[in-house]
Amino acid sequence: MARIKIGSRGSDLALWQARFVRSELEKLGHEVEIKIIKTKGDAIQHLSFDKIEGKGFFTKEIEDQLLDKSVDLAVHSHKDLETTNPAGLTIGAVSYRANPADVLLIRKEKTSGLKFQLTENALVGTSSARRKVQLKKYRPDIGLKDIRGNVPTRIEKLRKGEFDAIVLAQAGIARLKLDVSDLEVYEFDIKEFIPAPAQGVLGLQIREEDTELDKILHQLNNEEVQKCIGVERGILKGLNGGCQLPLGAYCEKDGNTYHVWSSIAKTVNEIPEHTHFFDSNPDKLVQKVLNNLI
Repeated sequence: MARIKIGSRGSDLALWQARFVRSELEKLGHEVEIKIIKTKGDAIQHLSFDKIEGKGFFTKEIEDQLLDKSVDLAVHSHKDLETTNPAGLTIGAVSYRANPADVLLIRKEKTSGLKFQLTENALVGTSSARRKVQLKKYRPDIGLKDIRGNVPTRIEKLRKGEFDAIVLAQAGIARLKLDVSDLEVYEFDIKEFIPAPAQGVLGLQIREEDTELDKILHQLNNEEVQKCIGVERGILKGLNGGCQLPLGAYCEKDGNTYHVWSSIAKTVNEIPEHTHFFDSNPDKLVQKVLNNLI
C-alpha cells in the first residue's frame, strides 16, 4: 500500500496515540505520516461539553477528512467516538487496553482520611457528567467545577490552586509519562467508580471501501478488547447516549463469562444506579443491562 496518512488531533495525548499506531504500522513495513486536524472541541475551550452544540466534538472534522480522502486513517480515543459511525466509515481495529481506571490528582495539603482521600467540601475539577454523578454519589459534600484543556494544562491548573483535586484517566497520565509526584494520586476501583465505555482503548477508523487498509489493520486488532468494549458501547448505544450521558460501563472476561459493571443516571443532578451482570454471550449481556435500566 502507498504511504498511509493518519489524521489526528494536535494534543500531546492524541499525538502519542497517532505515533503509537504509526510505529505499529511501520513494524509491518508500511510508510506512514501524521496530519494534525483541529476539531471543534479543541477550538472551543471556554465552554463545558454540554454547552457545545452537536455531537462528536473531538471527531467530526477528522471524520470529514477521512470521507474526502484527505487522510486514510483516523486514530481516536475510542470513548470519544459516537456509537454509530458516519455513513461510509468503519472501525478497522481496536488497540490493547491501557488501565481504564480514573484517578484523582489531589494537592497534598487537601488530602484526608475521608473517602477518596479528599478533604471535606473539596473543590474537584471535571467536565464529565459521568464523573460528576459518581463523585456526588459517594461524596455529596464536595464542590464540582468544569475544567477544560489538555491533560498537562489541567494538571497545571490544579498546581496553581484553581482546584483542590481533578479527575483524569489513568491511561493519559501513563502514556504521556507525566511526573505527578508532587500530587497525591488516588486510583479509583473500576468496579466502584466506573469508567467511560471503551476508556483506555484506541479506535482506528477508516473508509468502508478501503479493503486494503482494512486487511492491514486486521493484524493490529485486539479481538478480546473488541468484544468487551462492544458490551460497554452496546449499552451506550441502547440508551441513545453520547459522551455527555452520565453512563459508566466496564466489561471484563473471566473464563468464558463476561461481567459488566455499570453506573447510570438520567441527568447530572441524579444519583446513579450501579449494576453488575454477567453472561457467556456478550449480546445477551447488553440486553440484560438495558432491560434492567429501561
